[in-house]
Amino acid sequence: MKLAFEAPVIEWRGPPPYLFVAVPEHLVGEVAYAAREVSYGWGMVPATVRIGRTDFTTALFRRGDTYMLPIKVAVQRAEGVGFGDRIAVIVEIGSVSRC
Repeated sequence: MKLAFEAPVIEWRGPPPYLFVAVPEHLVGEVAYAAREVSYGWGMVPATVRIGRTDFTTALFRRGDTYMLPIKVAVQRAEGVGFGDRIAVIVEIGSVSRC
């Protein structure tokens, strides 16, 4: 499943660079549906993500009524992403290759 959206970058628990993007409300049901097939331990949902020109693997996790997408420090630096920025995200759920 592939999802594309724009959302603001937020901080959560701890000093920077703990930056995340919350999956928009209208897509949460789709993530939850896909998670039934691909989720592993503690409800983690594996995904390949593209922000700008940078692709990376990560896992979405449930937090309240949404899923949180962590933005790795290397991605923050490569794409100049910071707290409060509104960014475009493409998430491909369950497509993580284990190299």
